[in-house]
Amino acid sequence: MPPRSNPTARQMRLGTELRRLREAAGLKARDAVAFLNSTSAQMSQVELGIAAISEERVRRLAAFYACTDEALIDALTAMATDRTKGWWEEYRGVLLPVFLDTAEVEHHATFLREIVITRIPGLLQTPDYARAVFEYMNPGLPEDEAAMWVEHRMRRRVVIEGDAPTPYEAIIHEVALRLRVSDRKAMRSQLQEILDRVEKGHVTVRVIPTDQDGFAGSGASMMYAGGAVPRLDTVLRDSPTGVAFLDAEAQLEQVRALIRRVEKASLDPTASRDFIHRLAKEL
Repeated sequence: MPPRSNPTARQMRLGTELRRLREAAGLKARDAVAFLNSTSAQMSQVELGIAAISEERVRRLAAFYACTDEALIDALTAMATDRTKGWWEEYRGVLLPVFLDTAEVEHHATFLREIVITRIPGLLQTPDYARAVFEYMNPGLPEDEAAMWVEHRMRRRVVIEGDAPTPYEAIIHEVALRLRVSDRKAMRSQLQEILDRVEKGHVTVRVIPTDQDGFAGSGASMMYAGGAVPRLDTVLRDSPTGVAFLDAEAQLEQVRALIRRVEKASLDPTASRDFIHRLAKEL
């Protein structure tokens, strides 16, 4: 099988986890190469996510690395054998890879938690809101391209719809609920969309009021995606250059602690629903 030219975030994560297991065992890449009777180039490609690896080889490597975490091993073999061609693949070569990687991470997540400060979360946005955001951030964006971006964002919502939606909680700052990225009518519809989602029970929303004490996380916008096991959790964090994918254990633990602090500064779901309802009535 030829090397992949554009590995997905999930494929690269599998390679990263295999490398971490090897390093935790105190072994060099050459040790794994000799064990599998492989080549240095092939091992490098596997650990970069560029080359595929079979379930049998994943299990052999796990044993060689003295990994006894059966749940983790099963999750890694599932990643290795995953041949999912999700709906996002229709946009490969059309949209930036980060759009596709985000949808892929959401698709495989066991739960999703999001913190946003200045914008409504993408999974809760209406088409009008999403279009206004895209066009403002990308002046001169061609109409057909803007339509494609909005379409992709709307299709991402599949994870919080249907008979078995992925558990999703959004912590939204009041600033995001008040900023009119378009006009009064569009913002009223956007707030109503959030209320409708909450009413259906598909999502949980918490609000951080501007007058709430104990919140200093103005730069905390991020999504936390639960993996098959906690070690495989992923954080998608907004950065000045785009979305950064974080998955090192120290980073994950830091974000978990941050989420707990942010949650303490937010209203409970019932009070949050009432808060959004009052804002909608003001428009």
